[in-house]
Amino acid sequence: MIQWYPGHMAKAKRQFLEKLKMVDVVYELIDARIPYSSKNPDIVDMIGDKPHIVILMKSDLADPRQTKAWLKDYEDKGIPAISINAKKGQGLKEILKLTKEVLKPFFEKRKEKGMKPRAIRAVCVGIPNVGKSTLINRFARKNIAQTGNKPGVTKAQQWIKYGKELELLDTPGILWPKFEDQTVGKRLAVTGAIKDKLLHLDDIALYAMGYLKQNYKGAISERYKLKEGIEQEYELSELLIEITKVRGFRDDYERGAEMFIHELRNGQLGRISLERPDEIYNEETDNQ
Repeated sequence: MIQWYPGHMAKAKRQFLEKLKMVDVVYELIDARIPYSSKNPDIVDMIGDKPHIVILMKSDLADPRQTKAWLKDYEDKGIPAISINAKKGQGLKEILKLTKEVLKPFFEKRKEKGMKPRAIRAVCVGIPNVGKSTLINRFARKNIAQTGNKPGVTKAQQWIKYGKELELLDTPGILWPKFEDQTVGKRLAVTGAIKDKLLHLDDIALYAMGYLKQNYKGAISERYKLKEGIEQEYELSELLIEITKVRGFRDDYERGAEMFIHELRNGQLGRISLERPDEIYNEETDNQ
């Protein structure tokens, strides 16, 4: 069973609820590679009727076809959503533009009441390692929020100003207490939302290899220069053994698994998405 709910996350959830009344809009950050699994189901109930925008992070690592499909899915549901590449600072202006559109009725009411214009107040929320601090730093144009390619880096809340137009509240990542579907846990583990030391990386690597074999045929063979036919002919465990040998790790399969997961996360096997909208809805139907 993959579970991870440290004490600081329960505290972060309480803090988020306390600060929610201070903001105008919620930026819900999700991982573009796993939009369903990286979406905290508690957040919808927590924010209530507060305006919110879904931001698909790490879109540079995700399959652009699937990202487009997910954005269409959100559009069909009437949920404002946008994909960005925070590392390169791409999409920040679009976020601000979309935010102004979403909050237009709110600020019109303030104007009618004779209230003075002020900066938009937003809060960033999402699971660990989704890129919240990277986004904050891009808006701030400097490294104000601590970042790291591992979960649990941000531990406290802080306000960040973006000129005179926007004030952002950063929060630690929040996971929910229990994964009802272990597949969700595996996808979170593959993308790095759960600390590696809490996992059996060989199991996670085998799961990811299975998904790539089925949905991104040839990606593994191309990356590791495997002989033709091996990728599809070998069992997953045999494939991991082969990759381990190719990289010169002999029979250190744990090291081979760690290497594979690291390279997958960094996009070295290509732009990979681990979820498709149609696939997810079929899974939900099967689980009912």
